[in-house]
Amino acid sequence: MLRSVILAASRSSRVERLVATAPFTRDVVRRFVAGAKTDDALRATRELVDDGLSVTLDNLGEDTVTGEQANATRDEYLTLLRMLAEAKLTPAAEVSVKLSALGQAFDEQLAYDNARAICAAAEAAGTTVTLDMEDHTTTDSTLDILTKLRKDHPSTGAVLQAYLRRTEADCRDLASAGSRVRLCKGAYREPESVAYQSAREVDKSYVRCLNILMSGDGYPMLATHDPRLIAIGEDRARWFDRDPAHFEFQMLYGIRPEEQARLVGEGYTVRTYVPYGDDWYGYLMRRLAERPANVAFFARALTSRR
Repeated sequence: MLRSVILAASRSSRVERLVATAPFTRDVVRRFVAGAKTDDALRATRELVDDGLSVTLDNLGEDTVTGEQANATRDEYLTLLRMLAEAKLTPAAEVSVKLSALGQAFDEQLAYDNARAICAAAEAAGTTVTLDMEDHTTTDSTLDILTKLRKDHPSTGAVLQAYLRRTEADCRDLASAGSRVRLCKGAYREPESVAYQSAREVDKSYVRCLNILMSGDGYPMLATHDPRLIAIGEDRARWFDRDPAHFEFQMLYGIRPEEQARLVGEGYTVRTYVPYGDDWYGYLMRRLAERPANVAFFARALTSRR
């Protein structure tokens, strides 16, 4: 119920205005978002890499409705990749890209062309790209574009969402040699016809998908903060004889940093998903919906005084 309320709030301009003007919103956003500028993203990346973590960077923005906006997003990623290379932060840092921000909703060819330019820049910088997944209506389009991109850039990563009923089949299709797949639970509001609704069903699907990826020939990227699922991931790595070089854990910036450090100390690769940019509201609300325990932190930050 709480998850549904938060997701509804994520689409409310009125709630957005209330949150954006609350006295201590900046402190909350700072925990989950690196900052508004490219330099902020580099600063956060350097700090995380110095702590032994890998990084994937996301320039926030989804509501792209013009070609100019799509091309501006592309150009931001090209600048980011150039600066990461100059700072010698690759290959520890890669980028995550939402095709919707590159024009997918109104021009799939434009989105593909922009993504291809980003993939080429990433390859030149010595790193990789992962295509973020969004609501279920974009899944086929995103996977189609992924297939095209991998012809020239085979290291391009995919994201699959365990709450979608189709995801086990998608995992089987993508669990092949050279394939990089980030498995997450999913954070969009979806109808029961396409997605599991209860947390228990989603968790069970996550484990089934995890087993498919860990037993396959690709490179699984297990995106979860759930202690039980992390433990299952560690167990399956032993079961399928995967050493830490052949899979990784992924977690969000600002969530469970102690666990991220623990896993690094155990010899695992841990990649922190670092968002940056001005369009933080929708991202923040989906993170709260994905892990409602974060609401307590958010509420304390908005009501406490320092």
